[in-house]
Amino acid sequence: MQFSEAVAYLDDHINIEATVAGPRAGAVDGLSLDRMRGVVDVLGDPQTSAPVIHVTGTNGKGSVAKMVSALLGAHGLTVGTYASPHLESIRERISRNVDQITEVEFADVVSEIAALESLFPERPSYFDLLTATALSWFAREAVEVMVVEVGMLGRYDSTNVVDADVAVITNVGQDHTDGVGEWRRAIASEKAGIISDRSAVVIGETEPELVEVFRAEGGALHWVRDEDFGSFSSAIAVGGRQLGMYTPTSRFHDLFLPLHGSHQVDNAAVAIAAVETFFGRPLDEEVVQEAFSAVIVPGRFEVAHRSPLVVLDSAHNPDGTAAAAATFEEEFQPDGTLTLMVGLLGGRDVESTLAPLVSLGARRIVCVEADSPRAVSAVDVASAVSRLVSAGGAPTVPEVTIVDDVPTAIERVTDRMGIEDALLIAGSTYVVGTARSALRRSGFLAP
Repeated sequence: MQFSEAVAYLDDHINIEATVAGPRAGAVDGLSLDRMRGVVDVLGDPQTSAPVIHVTGTNGKGSVAKMVSALLGAHGLTVGTYASPHLESIRERISRNVDQITEVEFADVVSEIAALESLFPERPSYFDLLTATALSWFAREAVEVMVVEVGMLGRYDSTNVVDADVAVITNVGQDHTDGVGEWRRAIASEKAGIISDRSAVVIGETEPELVEVFRAEGGALHWVRDEDFGSFSSAIAVGGRQLGMYTPTSRFHDLFLPLHGSHQVDNAAVAIAAVETFFGRPLDEEVVQEAFSAVIVPGRFEVAHRSPLVVLDSAHNPDGTAAAAATFEEEFQPDGTLTLMVGLLGGRDVESTLAPLVSLGARRIVCVEADSPRAVSAVDVASAVSRLVSAGGAPTVPEVTIVDDVPTAIERVTDRMGIEDALLIAGSTYVVGTARSALRRSGFLAP
């Protein structure tokens, strides 16, 4: 089986994340891990081949997983990392330390799984198979620890066949919910499902009622942000932030993190706490600095180009876009014209998600359509922008245009940009991933 054939094999199975909004917190009728348990049982339970740090949360889990992997790697461990979704290549989801799985390795593992599919009790989904590919490769490579990022929610996510040594919850926000009733508690309950009785639990969420949901689920110990760990200083620095962090046993001064946004301070605190609980001892400050200095998180407030400024951020829910807008206002003040390019997937409140971005006062807003069956049409995005502007949600009235095709939109916008202008591309990972590829072809992103 060649790489393209392996991808085609996966594509032949239902891809829940690409075709529907996914499970809603609290709406769990019919959901089960039995199908995925059947898969790993046939494969010889590769999820048990190494200890696991399991990461969930509405926002920030990708950044936390990257930081945790970097910290573990800086301590000399071989780390298998499984992340989702990807931006440009499916290989981004599966890596050993800083190296992505190769096309040959990917095809080999998928081929082995495909040969056994007739033995699975039920037909697996795309995400089941991709998760099984990651776990099987990690077992084959004999990694010393696995960092596994949840796909959706937690309790019934395919990744939850692992038994977390450390269970990490970054936060609880408005995603995978209808926003009715006690939706935050419902989301917390589903995310708490990754906790086992033996897990060390690292909780980035600080709302007391939700913290109690996580405590009630079980766990061997609980560290809560702003109670047991957190930051005592944070300042904008060239290319990132300068941080002071603490845990119950450590204090770290003047750590440089090459990521933008105050929300990354919380993510860094969670990552340090997760690794310290994993080792069961304080971390060395020099090793933490070494690890953080090399962290790169593509598509998360990524500065793709300067002069003109081009920023990519896969903010796709209200909390995410609020963080993106706050980061842009705090850290970037372009002298020229700001253009916003945005496209979203369905299943979320479009206006609530767009509102923080529209409030930035972009002179031009380009509405695009993500390359996904779940995409909100560019016309509907533009209509929501116009309603927000009419309601006074923008400091100035922008020029709103519709360009369905992301690469075409990139070409048209960059052709108009002067050296002092700025472009913020935000929304679905399908938009940001396609934009990254287009920017690379046009010379606005390094190969």
